[in-house]
Amino acid sequence: MTAAPPRYWEWRARRFAAEGEGLAAVCSYGMPEFYNRAIHRSQHRALEPWLRLPRGTRVLDVGCGTGRWSRRLAARGADVTGIDFSPTMIAMAGRLAGLEGVARKCRFAVQDLSAMEMGERFDVVLGVTVLQHILDPRALRAAVQRMAAHLADHGTMILLEAAPHRATSRCDNPVFRARPRTTYFRLFTDCGLRVRATAGVDPAPFRIWVLPYLPRLSRHLRTVALALATALSIPIDAALGRRAVGQSWHMVFILQRDEG
Repeated sequence: MTAAPPRYWEWRARRFAAEGEGLAAVCSYGMPEFYNRAIHRSQHRALEPWLRLPRGTRVLDVGCGTGRWSRRLAARGADVTGIDFSPTMIAMAGRLAGLEGVARKCRFAVQDLSAMEMGERFDVVLGVTVLQHILDPRALRAAVQRMAAHLADHGTMILLEAAPHRATSRCDNPVFRARPRTTYFRLFTDCGLRVRATAGVDPAPFRIWVLPYLPRLSRHLRTVALALATALSIPIDAALGRRAVGQSWHMVFILQRDEG
């Protein structure tokens, strides 16, 4: 299905947000649960060093989806605000926060990131695989500018995005762009942000190799191919993920406002 971004994500939320852990709504829909769990684990390993936040840290989780990161940080004592432009995602995030006993540490709101206005600043602005779904260059720049505008003095922006070392379109589709990391570096600089650190996420290439060929395979062969690619990827990503920045398909950017 392709549609304007809000309608697309609302459709995806209605279809997948209540299915299992809702990972298909925010990772890769149409993929087996084991595939999305592997993606989530590799993201968690890459982000974990920067998500050890003091209690009371004010966090803005942009494109929060079903609140998987919001709820994790709230359980650790952070005060989290999550935004998404899918009302169904936001409703599910609030429901899950209640079920997990962290509702008092979370609040969720329907907002378009490119026009976001929360009326306050945050110690941490977190975005996980959000910018890669904003295809319009003007909306992309506006989104980064709005995030920077909501960052408190000496605050930190934590972004995880598809950002391969070299430009490639082999996995691009009407709702996703794997922009080369140099594009993000230029964008961050233009928006007054300084890169403090970077980390890799998923250097194993097997899943990226197999993805373009999946539409040609039967359902059974797709599952076999994904299972094999995932099984081969997990130990490599676990052992080398954060360190193998140059080989990683996704990348973590740790940013601060450039005060100079």
